[in-house]
Amino acid sequence: MADKLIIFDTTLRDGEQSPGASMTRDEKLRIARQLERLKVDVIEAGFAASSNGDFEAVQSIAQAIKDSTVCSLSRANDRDISRAAEALKDANSARIHTFIATSPLHMEKKLRMTPEQVLEQAKQSVRFARNLVGDIEFSPEDGYRSEMDFLCRVLEAVIAEGATTINVPDTVGYAVPELYGNFIKTLRERIPNSDKAIWSVHCHNDLGMAVANSLAGVQIGGARQVECTINGLGERAGNCSLEEVVMAVKTRRDYFNLELGIDTQHIVAASRMVSQTTGFVVQPNKAVVGANAFAHASGIHQDGVLKARDTYEIMRAEDVGWSANKIVLGKLSGRNAFKQRLQELGVQLESEGEINAAFSKFKELADRKSEIFDEDILALVSDESVTAERETYGFVSLSQHSETGERPQANIVFTVEGREVRATSEGNGPVDASLKAIETQVQSGAEMVLYSVNAISGSTESQGEVTVRLQSSGRVVNGVGSDPDIIVASAKAYLSALNKLQSKAERVAAQG
Repeated sequence: MADKLIIFDTTLRDGEQSPGASMTRDEKLRIARQLERLKVDVIEAGFAASSNGDFEAVQSIAQAIKDSTVCSLSRANDRDISRAAEALKDANSARIHTFIATSPLHMEKKLRMTPEQVLEQAKQSVRFARNLVGDIEFSPEDGYRSEMDFLCRVLEAVIAEGATTINVPDTVGYAVPELYGNFIKTLRERIPNSDKAIWSVHCHNDLGMAVANSLAGVQIGGARQVECTINGLGERAGNCSLEEVVMAVKTRRDYFNLELGIDTQHIVAASRMVSQTTGFVVQPNKAVVGANAFAHASGIHQDGVLKARDTYEIMRAEDVGWSANKIVLGKLSGRNAFKQRLQELGVQLESEGEINAAFSKFKELADRKSEIFDEDILALVSDESVTAERETYGFVSLSQHSETGERPQANIVFTVEGREVRATSEGNGPVDASLKAIETQVQSGAEMVLYSVNAISGSTESQGEVTVRLQSSGRVVNGVGSDPDIIVASAKAYLSALNKLQSKAERVAAQG
């Protein structure tokens, strides 16, 4: 009988550490529900001790999710662990994931602790956590660059204290597949009580090998949990990609001989939701979820696929959810049909007011666009004006004039704390003019470090989705806006980013 591979999703924790990818509680909850539909085994909902906002997000997800285990990260200290346990107290199935660095470099330079102090701290933290929650995961941060003898001592000790999962992270993406797989194998062979815990891998993508390293940890090392994120989201070059690991194991079952609980038909929907929520666009040639993943441009390939799909396709597009990309609603669709489609997409708005606001925006869009796709609906409910209760800035209207040989000009009306203001400016183009007009009133002084445009669906009638990344006083935020008018989408994205800059939520960066 095949072993089961546990899929541990950390999109909402490690994925959120990408610059500008921080999410609100409602956004996290929406993604968590989609992960539950995907049948992810463990959802790492956040780092409860890092901020009140993250605590509330973990708490909300713990209360809402029934089928997946909900996990919170914590550093190896009593305060963090207690905070995590408190946030998870209403969960059907809860896990605390505690960590401390074990590499010589991290212990000396970051922790300023001796190896013996680290060993004692690891033991005490697992012992303390085990008295609060039955399911405990322990990670030696920068584990792959740790000394083998010391790492064996630490992991043997924490298993003895009650750790049920041992995760060995390649925190800086330094590993290569064969060496990483053998590293996990050696640990399991040398640690006497290694059979008392499930072994897990957590690989970063700095050298582009996160998925390969994770699969080597599974196949060579015997790990039975993979930590990953939707779209490979994560700081620096990102994390191991959930969709790639899942489809590799499913497609090559002949090699891996592992069972999966994942409902793969929800993969594309999850990918789109994470992309639209964070503003991190999926590259067209991304495996499994990229727009070109199942496209065939070569004449020879097209001919082969028409004759027999398996000549060039090793997976079916519909198996990962591409067939769900159908026209679902139009201008004659009623409120109940719209509400039902939201539920099918895994979106639950908190109040009747939010549903009414979203439906009103849907009807406005349907008057301008004859075909409404799932992506359009997700973009509508991602709009801050639907879900945010107290936004500082809100879009009202925009007009602009652009003509060859003349300098473009924009006139914009937007709200500041509920009060309408008007602004006018010229610019190098209509987008530049619109954003400069906003700045004449806001005077944020923020530096724009990214501006990108993406079509939500594939026609000239498509909504444009714009991502604006701003940096100010050491903070980096993403704003996302969507509209059939790309200039309006740009203004919405800029105002969305400004709203996030107004947020005072502080985050404590942590890697696992």
